[in-house]
Parts: sequence; structure tokens; C-alpha cells
Amino acid sequence: MKVNPELNIFLKPYDIEIQKLTLELRDFITDLVPQANELIWDNYNAVTMAYSKSEKLKDAFCHIAVYSKHVNFGFNRGAELTKETIKLKGKGKLIRHISVKDFESFPKKEIAIMICEAVGISENINKELTEKKYSIQEYCNVNIQKKNKANNCI
Repeated sequence: MKVNPELNIFLKPYDIEIQKLTLELRDFITDLVPQANELIWDNYNAVTMAYSKSEKLKDAFCHIAVYSKHVNFGFNRGAELTKETIKLKGKGKLIRHISVKDFESFPKKEIAIMICEAVGISENINKELTEKKYSIQEYCNVNIQKKNKANNCI
């Protein structure tokens, strides 16, 4: 998915390394779930992107929040995820996240599995999201296998 010019404008105040990390995490999501919509906004303390199979925030399965020294990679319904290989932070009712300082140490394989589960949760809540030709689980399985073969990152 091509980067929205608005995102580049929102990221300009951030250090080049934070910008790079943000775009790497963004590409990770959009490569894994190519049919995801990207919802972008500039909050008072962070630039945020949410990813959803619809154009509604309520259907978002994960998000990226950009801060001056790190980037948070989060799950909108993270408290409902069953995969516990990665300890997610957060004490609220639903949202959970990890702080990411660099893409090399980002747990790609584990997060890819969690993204697929998160999309499934979103689809179970809004059945209209599964009306497309292929389910997200099929897309994720195919894309995880492609990434395994392509660059062994997952």
C-alpha cells in the first residue's frame, strides 16, 4: 500500500529513525493484511494509525502510535488475544501494546500470528468484514508463508 502523503506530513517533526521505524511497522502490517484500511490522525501527543478491514475505527484490529523516543505497536482488542508468547502492556478494558525501539528486535513472527488472531476477533464482532472473497485467516496464512520464504523474518 502506498504511503498516504498526510502521514509523511504528520511524521516530519519526528527524528528520522522514528520515522523509519514507523514506516517499517506500517509496511509489516500492510504486507500481512493488504486489504486493510489505514486510518491516520494526529493526536495531541502522538501520530496514530489504526488498521481495519472497514473504514471504521471500531473495526480496527491493530494500531501504531508514534512518540518522540519510541513507537507503540498495539492491538485494539489485545485483552482478548489468546496468544501469550509476548507480554503486552496495558491495564484498560481492551487495548494492549508493546513499545518498539527498533525493527530488528521487533518480534515479527509472534506479532504476525497475533495480528491474524486480532483480525479474526474483529471479523467475529462485525460479520460484514468476512464477506470478501477470502477470509483474513487465509490471507495471513499465505502472507506468513511468503514472508518465511522471502526473507526468513517470520
